[in-house]
Amino acid sequence: MTLPTQLVLRALLENPTREMYGLEICDAAGLASGTIHPILARFEGIGWLQSRFEDIDPSEEGRPRRRYYRLTADGAELAREALAKAHTKIGRLPVVRPGFADGAV
Repeated sequence: MTLPTQLVLRALLENPTREMYGLEICDAAGLASGTIHPILARFEGIGWLQSRFEDIDPSEEGRPRRRYYRLTADGAELAREALAKAHTKIGRLPVVRPGFADGAV
């Protein structure tokens, strides 16, 4: 699982029943819109997320409609499990120290 994917899941899991729109997720994850939207689309496709467009008149509000995302109950559980596994795998990586490549000291 990529680091950006983990950051998006962590942002959504901070309050798994809360709906968040794209820029809120960007801010919470510290990532750009172009990075998070493919991740959100992938999770929606596998059923971890559900989304909806807000019901506003964009011309009255002076901005585009926002798309809100929320983890499904199964998605929240699976996201927690996936993050736990990702953390375990990262913890098993060997420590790489600069300057010690090829056995040089």
